[in-house]
Amino acid sequence: MTENTFAVVVRCAARSVVDTLNDILGRSGLPAQCTWVAAQEALHDALSRIKPELVLDAADPGHDLATVAALRDQVSPWVPIVVLANAADEATIAAAMRAGARDAVSFASPERLAAVLLRELRAARLERALHATVQSAHVAQEPSLALNHRPADAIIHVQEGIVVDANPAWLELFGPGSAVIGQPVMDLFEETSRPALKGALSACLQGRWSGHGLKAGALRPDGGVLSAELTLAPAQHEGQPCVRLTLPARPRDERKLVQELQQVVQCDQTTGLLHRRDLLPALAQRLKVPSPGGLRALALIRLDRFAEVERSVGATASEQVLGEFAGLLRATLNPTEVAGRFGGVRFLALLERGNERDVQAWAAQLVQETARHPLRAEKKTVTLTCTIGVASVPSGTPSLDAVIAAAAEASAQGTRRGGNQAIAAGAAGAAATPYDAAWVKQIKSALLENRFRLATQPVASLRGGDARMFDVLLRMVDSRGKEVLPGEFLPAAERNDLLKNIDRWVVGAALSFAAQRRPGCLFVRLSKDTVRDASFVAWLDGHIRSTRADPSSVCFQIPEAIAVANPQARVLAEKLRQWGFRFAIESFGSPTNAFAVLESMPLDYVKIDGALVQSLARNNDLQHHVRALTEEATKRGIKTIAERVEDANTMAVLWQLGVEFIQGYFVNAPEDVVLQANQTHPR
Repeated sequence: MTENTFAVVVRCAARSVVDTLNDILGRSGLPAQCTWVAAQEALHDALSRIKPELVLDAADPGHDLATVAALRDQVSPWVPIVVLANAADEATIAAAMRAGARDAVSFASPERLAAVLLRELRAARLERALHATVQSAHVAQEPSLALNHRPADAIIHVQEGIVVDANPAWLELFGPGSAVIGQPVMDLFEETSRPALKGALSACLQGRWSGHGLKAGALRPDGGVLSAELTLAPAQHEGQPCVRLTLPARPRDERKLVQELQQVVQCDQTTGLLHRRDLLPALAQRLKVPSPGGLRALALIRLDRFAEVERSVGATASEQVLGEFAGLLRATLNPTEVAGRFGGVRFLALLERGNERDVQAWAAQLVQETARHPLRAEKKTVTLTCTIGVASVPSGTPSLDAVIAAAAEASAQGTRRGGNQAIAAGAAGAAATPYDAAWVKQIKSALLENRFRLATQPVASLRGGDARMFDVLLRMVDSRGKEVLPGEFLPAAERNDLLKNIDRWVVGAALSFAAQRRPGCLFVRLSKDTVRDASFVAWLDGHIRSTRADPSSVCFQIPEAIAVANPQARVLAEKLRQWGFRFAIESFGSPTNAFAVLESMPLDYVKIDGALVQSLARNNDLQHHVRALTEEATKRGIKTIAERVEDANTMAVLWQLGVEFIQGYFVNAPEDVVLQANQTHPR
């Protein structure tokens, strides 16, 4: 059976009934696999062996529906029975329901037949999920659901990395005291959780942890893993400082429980990801929500040569492999991102990232992690590779079908090249020339009419205190008053020699902001065109005098790639620092260039690439690389900032690695800058 196929046992006298039913369900798009049972006595065996999700019972003369229902109750009480009658009138439906069926249908109304079967299938799945949840809560065998009913917080105290105390609620979840107290706390959690936990413990002891929830996988005595969100707080044990780790008891939330159960029904049982039928509406619904910032892209992921895996381990074990891979995929996604099983061994994910490089880095890292991560298949382990096609989602009201088609074609192209790679497609939508022409017109109009706006995003210190540092971001307001993100218009500006004009508007506005608000430091981006622009320094000299801004409150920043490719970057950095400005490299950290940039450029800050940061908490190799960069920068008196920090786990790892500052949505979303009305901007 395919991923969405559901099993139906059809009890009837003639095989032709099953053939007619298959035809109706096929034309209705319901992927059912029907099994014919001729004799009522054979139904018990069919229910036990096939484990159907529906029973369709033909109302033959002399047949006893109550007996059929009794057999069902003995073997599979959650399986609904639907009667197939000559005519599904009110009297027939009422009689069927009195005898134990959910409804009655007939071939005379195929649309109603299909609708009733789909309705009963979904209802039965929801009912089974609800029953399993209630049972699990009572016997505490499903840890993630048992938390909803646990009456007390589960608590341990950790001193110098050792568990020195555990309350009864913790022991109930994770085993007797002899298996917990006296053990290294890291041994209680899965390996990928340990770097973040280590950093959070250190920060908490130094008073630098402010109640953030830390996500971790706690190991249970039976070998299972409980996905938990811990809170950390300084405490005392026998008069000595320690850290209290708490797994909070959560009051039962009926509405949330219903949502979780609905999600169970919508998700594929093997992977825990959305079924295709629910995935596509979820993607369409998410695309209706305005983008929170940055770039949206669709990624189509296909497992390479999976038929060989299936032949090697068998069909049943291969489903376990798919589930393991889905776990890898889920771990790479942010909370707002939507993913599902698109069909067979294909998966589809809607990504919401900072920029195109972040999306490319996500795809490359998933390809690498898949290839090096052994997956379990019962008693065997197998290795897989995957191929990813990525297509950016255009602004406005994009065609979901067009973007999916572009991602699918990119994935197919990667497969033709041998697989085990990520391929980026062009943006789905209009051709480049009219697309650029429209943006050029809008950009020039916005410059003339002063319809650009600044936004700032705080840069927070991991060492305490408010440094009053802000990253400067740009927005454009179109003629209808709608805000446009830079990822939509800057590519066209770059292709049409407009970046210098935009840069000067941003620099002028930032200097005015610095003069009015006197921040500790404003980080202002310069494009490669401005780095190469010999007239920029003279223009800036005049503008400093007109705004009377303090140069030390402004730090100009350029990407590492621009610094490497343009010798003028060093000259510009030296001149700006002579005037009292500060200088930074952003998107910093490439294995081939980063250390050379530290050696050759006069710098005050480096901003560690968000494409590295987004996978840092679960990637040991990246952690070693970032630690080496941080140590080298610190030796040279250069301060480090991590870009696009989105969760507490990443922050904890960065603390452990010695990074000094962080920025991203975890710290604060961008906020609009409001300047005095008399401010003017250079054209």
